[in-house]
Amino acid sequence: MNNHTYTEKDLDFLLSPLAIRQSAEKILELTQAGQTHFQYHPDKFNHVVDYVVEVIQANYPSLEIPFHSRWGHFRVGGIDRVKTLEEKMAGFDPMEKARTKFDLVITSVLLDAGAGATWSYREGSSGKTFNRSEGLGVASFYLFMEGKLSNDKAHPFRATGEGLQYLSQETLEKAFQVSKENPLVGVEGRLSLLRNLGKVVSSKKDLFPGARPGGLVDYLHNRYGKKITGPQVLRAVLDGLGEIWPGRVKVGGVNLGDIWSYSKVPGGLAAFHKLSQWMSYSLMEPLMEAGFELVEVEKLTGLAEYRNGGLLLDLGLITLKDQALLEKSHRPDSELIIEWRGLTVSLLDRIGEKVRYKLNKSDSEFPLAKVLEGGTWWAGRKAAKALRADSSPPLKIESDGTVF
Repeated sequence: MNNHTYTEKDLDFLLSPLAIRQSAEKILELTQAGQTHFQYHPDKFNHVVDYVVEVIQANYPSLEIPFHSRWGHFRVGGIDRVKTLEEKMAGFDPMEKARTKFDLVITSVLLDAGAGATWSYREGSSGKTFNRSEGLGVASFYLFMEGKLSNDKAHPFRATGEGLQYLSQETLEKAFQVSKENPLVGVEGRLSLLRNLGKVVSSKKDLFPGARPGGLVDYLHNRYGKKITGPQVLRAVLDGLGEIWPGRVKVGGVNLGDIWSYSKVPGGLAAFHKLSQWMSYSLMEPLMEAGFELVEVEKLTGLAEYRNGGLLLDLGLITLKDQALLEKSHRPDSELIIEWRGLTVSLLDRIGEKVRYKLNKSDSEFPLAKVLEGGTWWAGRKAAKALRADSSPPLKIESDGTVF
């Protein structure tokens, strides 16, 4: 599968938003030329934009929109669980608060990949039940708050290298209320990611001072000071966490993570960095709270995942040439899924541009992180719910708990 022409010299490019956009644009071009599994219907474009704008105006009438990040999931059901964490951090200085929030959000994002259609989480304190990303977010919040990711009893509100490496499957399944009646897709994949994270933060002392994910705050501060760009945050995440992903494509001995062999694009590799970009968006709020200035956030891309991609399919902006493929399951490394994800990124750029025009906002005022949170992600869920009672994605994905 590794028939690519990239070399170690190209790593800076591959680990950047430029690589994501290059392969995504090529996939759109191939689709327009009839060379993918999909057809693109530009006559539906304005309808999709209007649909997204309606969702944005309904969700955020003031247009004061946070970045699309994990933090929103900690506040689902009208409950601000982050306040509980803030109370526990009352005596911490701003940098330690940021480290603690990094510990929480990095582990939570890694636990997020698709839950499956049947899993749910019942919150004991509220009696409310949540599923999919929100349920995973709430479950991971309590896993962290109960000190299950720290081996240091004096500092329970941390994720430590040792605590992560020795996390048991039993502990994880109990925290996520997994049972035969409540199965969670990809438990082993999620556990492997957290254990690998523990090894990485213990070994990469330069990137993770203090042997915890939160040490990345100090790395960013030491390298860039208090003014950081979006791509610099993404690169730190990719450099820090590249080794945790299952063995996929490597260049120069570096595991590229969410990059896939696809011979039809330049260099033979299609880049997405979906979880890494979502994590980057999720790290920005704690950084800003700690006094960092974040710029060039608009250079990051939309997220190639099933809510955004589902929006395009469910509203008919793209369609499958062979409708029978809707009934089959597809692996993340299949051409079909790679093409779907590439079209998602390229078309999100175009949707974002038109949404900004309609709302009279600039790129920096309204980066894709806000377009996603305000509109496309929720619009994707709304469109899915209108067509399928369980809100499932339009394509069936064989998830291992590490991609979607």
